[in-house]
Amino acid sequence: MGREGRQGVANVEHGGRPGDGFVRTPETVRARLHALRAGLWAVAAILAVRQVAAVLGTPRADRLTDLETWVGPNGVPHAKGSLYDSARFTGTPFGGLVLKPLTRSAEQALGWGWTFGTLLLVVALGLIAARALPPPVSRRTALLAAPVAVSLLMLSLPVRNALRLGQTGIIPVLLVLLGCFVVRGERTCGVLVGFAAALQPTVLFFTPLLRFTGRRRAAASTAVTFAALTALAWAAMPDDSRTYWVHHLAGVGLGRGADDLANQSLHGALLRFGLTGPLEIGLFLALGAAVAVAGLRRAVRYARDGQLLLAVAVTGCVAVAVSPATWQHQVLWVLLALAGRVGRKASDRPVWPVAVVLVMTLPARMMLPDMPVLDPLRDNTVLITALAAATLVPFLSRTSASYRTPLPTGRAAPVPGRWKHVPLLSSGRVLTRPNLLLELLLIRVGYSVYQQVRLAATGGDGAGGRATAEFHGDQVVAVERFLRLDVERWANHAVVGTPFLRDFFDFYYESFHFGVPLTVLAVLYVRRPADFRWARSALGFATLLALVGFWLYPLAPPRLMPGLGIIDTVHGVQDFSKPDYGTLTALTNQYAAMPSLHFGWSLWCGTVVVVLAPRWWMKALGLLHPLLTLAAIVATGNHWVLDAVGGAAVVAAGFALTRLAQGPRPRTAVEPAAAGLRPQVGAGGRAPG
Repeated sequence: MGREGRQGVANVEHGGRPGDGFVRTPETVRARLHALRAGLWAVAAILAVRQVAAVLGTPRADRLTDLETWVGPNGVPHAKGSLYDSARFTGTPFGGLVLKPLTRSAEQALGWGWTFGTLLLVVALGLIAARALPPPVSRRTALLAAPVAVSLLMLSLPVRNALRLGQTGIIPVLLVLLGCFVVRGERTCGVLVGFAAALQPTVLFFTPLLRFTGRRRAAASTAVTFAALTALAWAAMPDDSRTYWVHHLAGVGLGRGADDLANQSLHGALLRFGLTGPLEIGLFLALGAAVAVAGLRRAVRYARDGQLLLAVAVTGCVAVAVSPATWQHQVLWVLLALAGRVGRKASDRPVWPVAVVLVMTLPARMMLPDMPVLDPLRDNTVLITALAAATLVPFLSRTSASYRTPLPTGRAAPVPGRWKHVPLLSSGRVLTRPNLLLELLLIRVGYSVYQQVRLAATGGDGAGGRATAEFHGDQVVAVERFLRLDVERWANHAVVGTPFLRDFFDFYYESFHFGVPLTVLAVLYVRRPADFRWARSALGFATLLALVGFWLYPLAPPRLMPGLGIIDTVHGVQDFSKPDYGTLTALTNQYAAMPSLHFGWSLWCGTVVVVLAPRWWMKALGLLHPLLTLAAIVATGNHWVLDAVGGAAVVAAGFALTRLAQGPRPRTAVEPAAAGLRPQVGAGGRAPG
């Protein structure tokens, strides 16, 4: 065996590929893991600083408002009458008893102390959750789990809500995790869980979990601790305790109305559906009992399977659903459901964690379009996720063969690159069809992010942004005149003078921009799964690069350039005396013209069709779409010719980045089979691996 052969064998033995050019020794792998871990901790630290800055940057009147309600000048420590006279304090009487000893002198430093103390609690929660992952845990997971967990907690809506308002929702979750995973002795565990229940009564659902998993002393200690602390508060504040436990039925009705969107419980959802009175109460009790029984049975099963963290998460999701009122800072249990593994195929494994992370970190309006028919889903996304985790999601057992090793995705044999000096980040293109739900989630969220960034990239506020965009417009006009490409006014007036052309291009501009790319993606997903990944990635990269262009170079389109005489055929005549040009500015960034994604997306469609279509007439139609789009964007006065050049540039860069990330596209035809994808032999006489 020659030198190159020996080196290739060594590379493979240490996790590399033949031809890598270096040996990946265990020391090298270990060093990379430690570097990655340090980078993730740095990300977590940046997110923590960002959260502190967001809290401190909020106007004082809007900062820590719930904390001020508790301990401010008119808060719990200074309350002369009942804690619940104003209905602003919604905690338990025991929570009020704990806060009573706080004095006015302590309030001066309480805001800072509360904020940094909450951050420390979040870090502790992330560390405990990372340590509680069920075995077997790889070295990579053990090193990276903690910073990833802390970062996700920092980004989650419950933690951000708790930091901004000064809420205590993190404390019960931390006490339960401490009792289940850190302290020794069942009685100590029960004391911690009971203390958490005294602050948040639905934590009592952990009592049957402890009881039916063999921790009877912990269950008894939980009940005794909760009863003792509640009785202590009752003895110290009998009127407030009677108000909370009897008049308001464990706090129901305190604070905002139970039908508020922030109440992500079954009770709140039924009220939002319009049910009231005895019917709603009876249905809530029946559904709550069914969810509690089903969820606790699943939690006990997962605990006996060795997945105690998942069991804790499922029990917490039961508490979220069946509580009469579950506010945003109290739904942190749902994020712990990431501990469960779902899906026997590797392509299905990311669906559940991605869905949970999106639900817990993004507003509901970014998850689902703003359509009336979807209001019930959008208004109850957290509740639906909690119910799914508690009763429906088929988490894998540790005894399942797919728990550690899911069915792998099929990959094509590596194709040598045309340019040897360009490094590739992938060893072969994936052939199997991606999970549809995951793709739809990412497309929807990606488009929402695109809309938000595009709207924000205005280049300034008011007249300043307009002046910058018009200055860049003058630059584009000068360049086009130099290159003799300034055909916008001629094309616009030619179309305006021909009514049927005006109607055609207006319709084409408004109707084909989204429909054609979505149709191409749908056809590829069904008929050409491997090429779907290639095309989807190129489109995503091109869109991201276009957003960078919107930020760096806000540009007024021809229809918004005074003095050029361009007629806006789509939106109507513009009043240049109004800086916002009417209501359209509130809906979209009118200065996001360079590069033109109207043309860029159409060129992407044409390129994909030309490369993949089997018939010449299909390829011709693919080329016709970007040509008609170019004519439409210029004739309607919405883009310059150079905008189309920019669109072509980002699309070319998108395909180049896709090649770098995924490797060259294998020239093979693949068809779906019953058990996955069975690639056919391509033109080269060999099938992909």
